[in-house]
Amino acid sequence: MTLPNFITLARLIAVPFFVWLVIDERPATAFWVFLAAGLSDAADGYIARRYDLGSEIGAYLDPIADKALLVAAFVSLGVAGLIPSWLVIAAVARDLLIIGAVVFSWMLDQPVAMRPLFVSKANTLMQITLVCVVLGQRAFGVSVDILEGLLVWATGALTLASAGAYLITWLRHMSGDQTNVIPRADGNAKRSGGEEP
Repeated sequence: MTLPNFITLARLIAVPFFVWLVIDERPATAFWVFLAAGLSDAADGYIARRYDLGSEIGAYLDPIADKALLVAAFVSLGVAGLIPSWLVIAAVARDLLIIGAVVFSWMLDQPVAMRPLFVSKANTLMQITLVCVVLGQRAFGVSVDILEGLLVWATGALTLASAGAYLITWLRHMSGDQTNVIPRADGNAKRSGGEEP
């Protein structure tokens, strides 16, 4: 196992520990675990590129670990009553929509691997920022309620926007337009790297 894959696997293993910390009302420790997980994401990508340690399994494992951490963070924060339930539902529904579209395409023998869109990257950044602010406010006693409220609504808006953008991309793919997918030599589509949608 390469070092980047080991780091990615460690991040994936940290997910249930993070969830327990949130549910057990340990926001400070949860904050640092989440921050460490985020830094590890940057580290494994840098090491893989710098030392040519990229691998096919890493390209798939990395986005899975990233998505598992964010979904777990949103669900656990929602269960703890720290973020609105509608936002949790919207975030999870968006991911299920993307997964369902990819699976459905595969079942129809029209496999698709959609490129990460700008709005999706902005949504991910907003989600990470929201989790850090929610945990940080409770961990360090900093009052930023207005900022937290703005982040909630901004995250919700970007979640809906990215879901709509991916739906349009998928519909175009199903109609034969390959604009937002990466074609393979065999005619299928391939992800360009370890980036989550």
